[in-house]
Amino acid sequence: MNEAPAAQGYDLIGDVHGCGATLAALLERLGYHQEDGVYRHSDRKVIFLGDLIDRGPRIRLAVSIARRMVEAGEAHMVLGNHEVNALAYCHRAPATSGHQWLRPHTPRHNRIVQATLTQYRDHPREWQQTLDWFLEIPLCLEFAGLRVVHACWDQALVDRLRARRADACIDLDFLAASMRSGTDEARILDRLTRGNHLVLPEGMDIHSEDGAIRRTARAHFWARHPRTWGDVIFQPDSLPASLEARELSEDELARLSHYAVDQPPLFVGHYWCEGVPALPAPNIACLDYSAVKFGRLVAYRWSGEATLSADNFVWVDVPQDEYARAMPWEIDFD
Repeated sequence: MNEAPAAQGYDLIGDVHGCGATLAALLERLGYHQEDGVYRHSDRKVIFLGDLIDRGPRIRLAVSIARRMVEAGEAHMVLGNHEVNALAYCHRAPATSGHQWLRPHTPRHNRIVQATLTQYRDHPREWQQTLDWFLEIPLCLEFAGLRVVHACWDQALVDRLRARRADACIDLDFLAASMRSGTDEARILDRLTRGNHLVLPEGMDIHSEDGAIRRTARAHFWARHPRTWGDVIFQPDSLPASLEARELSEDELARLSHYAVDQPPLFVGHYWCEGVPALPAPNIACLDYSAVKFGRLVAYRWSGEATLSADNFVWVDVPQDEYARAMPWEIDFD
């Protein structure tokens, strides 16, 4: 279990994806105020659930706010799959691998990281420092009474990670090993930062709103006795109608992990929820509400409760002008 400084509570914040001005607004709504360039609260701390970067208009601002808070002891953070992707995209592969980069620079991978690289283009030293900082951020956190991971808490894989790295962080050797299919490193990174996936039946695919065509579907990990695909699929993109009632095979069921209702409260991001924040289970909160798609940037105010309450969600709607004009706090911050 991670050691944490005393705090009366934690404010857990979902996927920011470069909506830096909205992050500042949410922190202000939560009662945090800037002091010497750091957002602080008199008796609470923040936990960021990862995916600070990519897609949004103010990525540097989002990273600066979070990094300054973490380094000042006012916040904690776990890595999201987008931070992991950026690390792999920007580090060269071992010469023996036959590849130039750990994450190949394919058109799709280029598109995902483009906004981040563009916004750091004139700040190469800052970007390198940001990548170095990502390597100091753990994949998961466990404090007294709560757990935090970007996508999925799988106890067996968390135990394997901590057996290798007590701080639950990764290094470049771990990252390189994770690029080889079938390794422990690959299983750990994939499950903790990307969650459960089911491969769609032959001949089926999902057409996402962003234009991507997917051959897998994200599956959640809290259904007690799932029987069908509809029982476990957890993503905004609609499934083909014939899949909702399709029985899960024994092999598919074996691939899914399960987080029981008697385990400590767990906070995740990653899943592109929509609408009014709600709890998928009494002890699980997902805080990714599609901020970068003009959804909501969502926090949960946790004060030690074992049973979570939807009354503790706090959010800011992401305005269309997040992409257009600088906010006063952004100017002041810089």
